[in-house]
Amino acid sequence: MAKDLSAIAPVIPIDRLDTLPLHRQIWEGFRTAILCGHLQPGQQVPSSRHLAEDLEVSRCPVLGAYARLLSEGYFESRVGSGTFVSASLPGQLPHRRRSRSTTGGSRCLSRRSSLLPRCETVPWRHGWGPFGVHQSALDQFPFAAWSKLLAEHGRKPRLRAIHHNDPMGLDRFRDAICSYLRTARAVECDPSQIMIVSGSQQALEITARVLLDPGDPVWIEEPGYPLAQSVLLGAGCRIVPVPVDDEGINVSAGVNLLPKARAAFVTPSHQYPLGVTMSASRRLRLLDWARDNGAWVVEDDYDGAYRYDTPSVSSLQGIDSDARVIYIGTFSRVIFPSVRVSYIVIPPDLIERFMAVRFSLGIFPSYLFQEVLTDFIRAGRFARHIRRMRALYKERRTALVESVQNTCGDMLEIHGAAAGMHLTVTLPLGFNDAEIASQAAKYGLCLWPLSPCYMNKPRHGFVLGFATTPADQMAGAVHQLWRLLKKQPGPS
Repeated sequence: MAKDLSAIAPVIPIDRLDTLPLHRQIWEGFRTAILCGHLQPGQQVPSSRHLAEDLEVSRCPVLGAYARLLSEGYFESRVGSGTFVSASLPGQLPHRRRSRSTTGGSRCLSRRSSLLPRCETVPWRHGWGPFGVHQSALDQFPFAAWSKLLAEHGRKPRLRAIHHNDPMGLDRFRDAICSYLRTARAVECDPSQIMIVSGSQQALEITARVLLDPGDPVWIEEPGYPLAQSVLLGAGCRIVPVPVDDEGINVSAGVNLLPKARAAFVTPSHQYPLGVTMSASRRLRLLDWARDNGAWVVEDDYDGAYRYDTPSVSSLQGIDSDARVIYIGTFSRVIFPSVRVSYIVIPPDLIERFMAVRFSLGIFPSYLFQEVLTDFIRAGRFARHIRRMRALYKERRTALVESVQNTCGDMLEIHGAAAGMHLTVTLPLGFNDAEIASQAAKYGLCLWPLSPCYMNKPRHGFVLGFATTPADQMAGAVHQLWRLLKKQPGPS
């Protein structure tokens, strides 16, 4: 039987050494030819027998490819005539119209996404080395005990835990967190108020969705945590930067800027990035403002567990008598960053709304780390780890302060060394912290510039983490920083 010359097959490269089955190669060849416009709607394709002869394959893979193309609507079969590209396909397919340029045409995106700053790959965000921020002393973490708990729960998971969790999180985990918060952070709560989330960023996102509408004015600290700014920008809020001084956020300045803000986002225990602790008078003034204006206070208890020269400072939420504070805490700072387990303490009358928003974003949190952390806390390992790290970080903090004072004292001013896992140094006028941080990465220094934490009139300096650098290596790291600063064109 003579071949029908009107039926044309596209060029289908067959690679018998490829792990992709032959029928998939044939299917992909036809599908690509149709989407790219090389085969037009209504155009006849060869019979399965003729194509098999042309490709020098058996008929079975061709029949399999044709069956799939027919079922997906790319082909249609006409009785007595053969197989054709489906006539119902549009003449202009998406792959034909696709431009190699991303600058032309109308590509409608949300306005919210355009408000967010670019997610740039910068050396200080993903690097590892002296002065790295958001890094803990992983070599001191009790991984043997942690791994044992992880293996136990992996081998013998509780059916209820792995089947379907509560949007608020595992009951036993929330009980453990509640006991810890009452004792260590003076938080007023019961387990029903605690919601488990995947990191403090998600906690902020859920909180913003519950409390705020697009256009709502919100106080934030200036300087402040850039990712908190991103959450609020993404929510369409009107951000009002309120200056921070040695007592924390300046409530009077906030009232002068915009008294009727909808909420205030603060880090009272250890302000990021300046490291100051909000004074008692500022805390009470902030709570009075929230009560008088029907506003909310979102407390991110950043590094609240680590304080070195004075007793721990109680939470802001613990002195709130009007249920105006939403408290956020995380295990990422005291366990390790990728654990991604955080929690929100919610005023009782808001629990239902928080649950609805949380359910819409992900139903419920992953269970395994909740189980492990529960046992880790109840066995006393969590409290012991914090005590050990507090002593270790104090030693490293002291070494960093002394080294900066001895080596760079005439150039760098130290701020916020009393708590947390970082301190901040500010530079004289004329230095560019981002440029210096980029240069520092070449020497293995992970410098975090201070200026991106500002929205208005940035001050230049560095946020210096000290958790990962042993005390006996701190002087050498600071000396490297000093040599780098001396090379800068700024004032000496």
